[in-house]
Amino acid sequence: MSAPRPGLSARSRKFVGTVLLVFLVLGWALAAMALAQGRVTTLPALGQFVAYVVLGVGWIVPAGLLIRWMQRHDRRSETL
Repeated sequence: MSAPRPGLSARSRKFVGTVLLVFLVLGWALAAMALAQGRVTTLPALGQFVAYVVLGVGWIVPAGLLIRWMQRHDRRSETL
């Protein structure tokens, strides 16, 4: 039976999470612009409204999950 492997330290998680967050925002923005220029313009007005709302705020859920992961406490056992 092997000992459990320690996860990333809080400092490492914050660094990795920050880099991933930057790529998430940039990638989401580029994808949203591409969709908004192409397919969204052919939708009726209500469809455009819904599409722009989803494209505008849809990145918040994955960003929130990533930030929650970044803020987790270390699993290291405390010794006195």
